[in-house]
Amino acid sequence: MSKETMTLDEKLAISNKAFDLLNAGDEEGYTRLIRSAPMPPYLAKIYKEKIGIKPLLEAGYNLSEAEAAFGSDWLSK
Repeated sequence: MSKETMTLDEKLAISNKAFDLLNAGDEEGYTRLIRSAPMPPYLAKIYKEKIGIKPLLEAGYNLSEAEAAFGSDWLSK
């Protein structure tokens, strides 16, 4: 996972492109693209607690900002 964070403009650009795909009927493309944007750390923490580590990782979410906020070992804590 990359430790670099995206700017708000970069996240919004991804979101806009993803919603364009969804509106065009490409749900798979939407899901893939929306998961490429870093998940906010607070949300990653909630997902970890509610659905568990394995499903969180298997879903392919970008957890780089959670790693930067909580440390590289945050999933195993």
